Amino acid sequence: MPDKTFFITTPIYYANDVPHIGHAYCSIGADVQARYQRACGREVFFLTGLDAHGQKMDKASKEKGYASPGMLVDEVKGRWLEAWKTLDITNDDFILTTEERHKRAARKFFSAVQAAGFIEKRSYKGNYCVHEETFWPETQLLQPGGLCPDCKRPTQVMEETNYFFKQSALADALRAHLKAHPEFVQPDARRNELLGSYLDAEDGVTDISITRQSLKWGIGVPGDDGQVIYVWFDALINYMTAAGYGSDEPADKARFAKWWPADVHLIGKDILRFHALLWPAMLMANRDAEHPLGQALPKRVYGTGLIMNEGVKMSKSLGNAIDPFEWARDYGVDVLRYYLLREVAFGYDGSISKAGIEKRFNTELANDWGNLLSRSVAMTEKFFAAVTPAAAPQPGDALEAAGRAFAPAYLAAMDGMSYHDALEAVFALIRAANKYVDDKAPWKLAKDPSCAGELAGTMNHLLEALRIAGLALAPFMPAAAERSLEQLGYAPGEVFAGRGALRGRPLAEALAWGGLEPGRKVKKGEPLFMRKEFS
Repeated sequence: MPDKTFFITTPIYYANDVPHIGHAYCSIGADVQARYQRACGREVFFLTGLDAHGQKMDKASKEKGYASPGMLVDEVKGRWLEAWKTLDITNDDFILTTEERHKRAARKFFSAVQAAGFIEKRSYKGNYCVHEETFWPETQLLQPGGLCPDCKRPTQVMEETNYFFKQSALADALRAHLKAHPEFVQPDARRNELLGSYLDAEDGVTDISITRQSLKWGIGVPGDDGQVIYVWFDALINYMTAAGYGSDEPADKARFAKWWPADVHLIGKDILRFHALLWPAMLMANRDAEHPLGQALPKRVYGTGLIMNEGVKMSKSLGNAIDPFEWARDYGVDVLRYYLLREVAFGYDGSISKAGIEKRFNTELANDWGNLLSRSVAMTEKFFAAVTPAAAPQPGDALEAAGRAFAPAYLAAMDGMSYHDALEAVFALIRAANKYVDDKAPWKLAKDPSCAGELAGTMNHLLEALRIAGLALAPFMPAAAERSLEQLGYAPGEVFAGRGALRGRPLAEALAWGGLEPGRKVKKGEPLFMRKEFS
């Protein structure tokens, strides 16, 4: 029996700038899963937020002329909240690492790991990348120039006395967990990268400096005012903070028991190792009498790929960065949400373009789905006075066969976050319905009284395929999907209870063929998508 709850997170993004297309892609992917899980009947906790600590944040606030990093955080937070509202993101919580609830949780977590013997103070000298907030061993630097292997920027030599997390002591436990739970890191390509580059590499799992002496912007180390907790050790704890960790209040303890561990951490592939190595190691090390083996690990870490512009990596210097909010204005929010997850296989690198979104708009959305809906509603009005007819038995009916085979494929793809496969399944059904119109030619059947039963069954099946498509597309295009169902005769709010949840029955049952009630009155509306000539 499936769990009744589902906890999904995005990364907490850096608060030093406004959202870009990669942030939008990841958050839309998380929102689609949250809406889908609500439709399946589960209670969902969807978390996002901002990482407001670290040297990079301190540096950005000075460069932009703010009196303190906190002032920059306050301004940027509003932009992110508005951005997610614009993109129809249905997060349940938005966390900042500067919040008191998080400071309390981070200190408690640090103290527990320290008490368990996994933190010690040492002097250290190493190559530090400010942009990635990471120390790198000399052997992993890119030469010439001693560059960060992730962002290709120059590193700087730093020497401090810091607290270190003994991650190396947990390397065997990490390997054992990954081998026992291959689903822990997804997709498979990401797990293979993690094994090859880190877990199976000779110096891949090292002890990590988790505090800074020279930095003042951060959460102070318990019992040592001269140190602040390093940004990743601080930031990763946010997932537990939001679930209720760190508080002794009974309500918060009950909340933590309800939601932890997370079902999915959705993250960019560039921060995979922090979530799939450092974070589980931290949880394993958080031991006490109640948790002698540490805290429960998240069930899945899912790494998204790199989004490129016409095959070229985006950057400000190249001037090819795509503004997701400009595209949302030009094409529509639903279209942007759909296109990003249709065009790029989720979890893998991919390329997007204006030509690509415009082609999918005109072919799949306007011609295939929108035109099918308009034609089917118009024919129902003409042949059946706008009332959905009952279906007469039609053995071997091609569209019915496609409709009955649809739900298992779609549900499996959505559970695996293979969004491109889920969308392909939907549009395969829509294409089958369009072919069905051409093959059946209802306008010809209507001229022959002896074909009345076949005509009724044909129109019922077309409307049923559209009902199923609308339900399946709702996590991706919530507004367009609801408009499509209204044209099929459903009242506003009759199908959806809000934020993707369904009324009456879970999605798996609602997608079953035969759910359309005869007698429902269809009504012609504005076209879902009007074909356009883009300049």
